[in-house]
Formats: sequence, C-alpha cells, structure tokens
Amino acid sequence: MKLYTYDPAPSPQRLAQFMKYKGIEIETQQIDMMGGEHLSDEYRAIVPERTVPALVLDDGTVFAEVIGICTYLEALYPEKPLFGSTPLERGLVSSWGSKVVTMLFMAVAEGLRNSRPGFKDRALPGVLDLEQIPALAERGKKRLMWGWEKFDKSLADGRQWLAGDNFSFADIDLAVCAGFSGWVKCSPPESLENLQAYLSRAQAEMGA
Repeated sequence: MKLYTYDPAPSPQRLAQFMKYKGIEIETQQIDMMGGEHLSDEYRAIVPERTVPALVLDDGTVFAEVIGICTYLEALYPEKPLFGSTPLERGLVSSWGSKVVTMLFMAVAEGLRNSRPGFKDRALPGVLDLEQIPALAERGKKRLMWGWEKFDKSLADGRQWLAGDNFSFADIDLAVCAGFSGWVKCSPPESLENLQAYLSRAQAEMGA
C-alpha cells in the first residue's frame, strides 16, 4: 500500500500523529498542495476526490478520508489502540471525535477557506469549485470560539482524556485542531484553563 499526503496540512497531520503514536510506517509520497499537484490529472487518476491524505491498497482500493484510513490501520495494527478497547470506549471515542470535527475542524475550515486568496473558487475541498463567501469566514471564527468554551467546560470534570482514562484518536484530533486554529488566529484562549492543561497533556503524550 502507498500513502499520498502533504505534511503541513491539518488532515495529514491527524493521520501522521496516529501513525507516529502506533509506530506505523508506510511508503509515502508527498503531494504539493501549494503547487496544485492534488488538482492535476495525474493525481486525479489515482484519487478522484483530489484530496489528501489518501491510502491506496495493493488491490487498488482507495481510502480518501482520514477516519477511513485510521480505522483500517487500527485493524491491521491493534497495538496501542486509539479507537477504544471496549464497546463503551469505542462509542465514546467516535462521539467525541465527531464533536471535534463538526464543532472545531469545520469551523476553522470555514474561516480559512472563505478568506484566504489561495482558496479563491476553492471554498470546499474536493472536486467542486465553489466561490468564497466572506460572511462564512466570520461565522467560522465565532463557531470556533464557542466550541473552545464548550470543550473547556466538558474538561472541567477532571477527566484525563476526552473519552475517559485512555488516550484516543479523538485527543489527537483536538490537539491537531488547536494548532490548526492558529491559521485563522483563533487559538484556544489562555483563559480556558481546563482546555490548556489538557492540550499540554496531549502534546506530551504525542511526544510533540
């Protein structure tokens, strides 16, 4: 199998941290998103979605979503589980991961892709060419700040990690998103002490 990725981007970072934590190594090719390589006919022939990361299996199967790639790799490499070891843990990891993506990642993306000149007519990733809507950029920032406050309140109960006692992919997602939010100048405020303490733990756990 072969991985196509672009290290600086947030979704590839999520996968990279997952693989690093579990000690997984895969043949990898960097795709120059800044140079538009992901939009080329050559890459589209491999990954029709024109997104990164993408994992291509030896039989030609293509996983073009981070969650699909990580679920597949988790099954292949079960040591140091990141999606839970019990039905309860798996449900909680899935639930918290969904909250991170919908409340935080999507808010950052909304702010970024509707404001940066480099995303002109590319307001959404993938095959659709859509114009930017500046009002959505501002809405994304408001959604993000609200999301940080919600997560800070959830962490006020003293839990170690989002899904309980064990570090999980939901924690990787939240830590990566905290860094990604700096791209729109909406990083978690220092005043959110529960969230800040949690992020310090997460960075230490990931060896960052």
